[in-house]
Amino acid sequence: MSSAGEEIQIAASSTPSVEVQLRTFEAGLASYLDRHGLPSSGILTEVEERQVALGNLERVVQRVELERRSQSLYLSKYVAAAATGLFDAALNYLWDETIVELRNRVVQYDLTYFYDNAGLSTEKRKKVSTADNLTELTDSELILGAKEIGLVSQIGYKHLDYIRYMRNWVSAAHPNQNEITGLQLISWLETCLKEVIGLPLSTATVEIKRLLVNVRTQAIQSSDARQISTFFSNLTQEQVNNLASGLFGIYTRADASATAKDNVRLLTPFLWGRVDEETRRGFGIKYGRFVISNDVQEKEAAREFLQNAGGLEYIPEDLKAAEIENAVDQLLDGHRSSGNFYSEPVLARQLAGIVGNHGLIPDQVARHYVTGLVEVFLTNGNGVAWNAEPIYESLLSKLDTKQALIAILSFQGDTVASRLQFALSQKKFRRLLELMKPKATSPAAVEIINLIEQSKIPLDRLRDDARVKQRLAALSLIS
Repeated sequence: MSSAGEEIQIAASSTPSVEVQLRTFEAGLASYLDRHGLPSSGILTEVEERQVALGNLERVVQRVELERRSQSLYLSKYVAAAATGLFDAALNYLWDETIVELRNRVVQYDLTYFYDNAGLSTEKRKKVSTADNLTELTDSELILGAKEIGLVSQIGYKHLDYIRYMRNWVSAAHPNQNEITGLQLISWLETCLKEVIGLPLSTATVEIKRLLVNVRTQAIQSSDARQISTFFSNLTQEQVNNLASGLFGIYTRADASATAKDNVRLLTPFLWGRVDEETRRGFGIKYGRFVISNDVQEKEAAREFLQNAGGLEYIPEDLKAAEIENAVDQLLDGHRSSGNFYSEPVLARQLAGIVGNHGLIPDQVARHYVTGLVEVFLTNGNGVAWNAEPIYESLLSKLDTKQALIAILSFQGDTVASRLQFALSQKKFRRLLELMKPKATSPAAVEIINLIEQSKIPLDRLRDDARVKQRLAALSLIS
């Protein structure tokens, strides 16, 4: 008796037999639909595309261990949908499983650390704390947060964000007439298996998890803290910033234990020297938010954290910075939600009201403000929030030369780079360059704009191009 694996191999290698079976099924279904007066054309993907997907299936599913594969119901549904020509449904099954797996990984890793680094607005962060709350996050927030804490690689994040887009606008999740090819469908399966479902945690990610658990549960001595600090030198800049954010989150939480706070006080001075300026300013902005929202306990804890780290200078003199950051976060929340075309205009007007006619933005929040504004201006890749777009253009027109440079160079960030995979966002980015060009005062900045405008390099790959890197290096020397 042949095994399931052997049956798949036989099916994949016996192309004529498989083709006959697929065409017989399709003809029978079409006849059935016709008899009941239902549409029978444009329902199923072409047989040739199904053969491509099934022919590559065996190699891809080998990424899943046999024991786990035998319990992977989603894979069976994926194959069934692919074989019958319902590629949109197959993508839906695959994406749903990917999201479930990501949520499970977040819970098994460190839920609090994830929430602290997922880029959530202050108000949303207050509302989420449990595993059940993960369903309240958008898929975009989930995969971005997973990238931030090391559960998804940078390349994996970009690929997953593209699949998320396709799932939202091409799959059975939304009615449409877009077509998916067999190669696309099988490559998306491979990506999800490789980058999420079958991806082992890196050594650094495992060590960070262990450290966070110990910080919350076990008393650390001064000698322990010094020894632990040697681990910090092996972390990337992103991991350092995220770990600092995690420690800040632990310290400022209302239910933080005395032991956890003592541990953070011991570790922070060793880590602070490697934390970048933007993250440090972010802690000051968070202090300002606590002041504005009258969160007395959190405000005092945030000040203690900064004082212990030697970072009181990062507390903003003008609390307008905290208001702007909060408004940007609310706008991003609305933009990333499913009802963004309705929610964005109101939130955009709210931000514009805080910024004012002169567009004066405190330095502490300038980068967050500009990159957030660029993200919403680029759209979600599928459509334009028409009532918000004039507001975005108006706010962009008020940027000064330094802020304009941040906007021009925003393609370096993961979120913007991922968005630039889509045609509509590419068009909007070129419009952004038009708006920023009169504000580009340095020759190096003008060179970068010209290079982007004249280059045939895909916009989502700009940051990896050697010539662009060279221009960026020259720009950093004079800035």
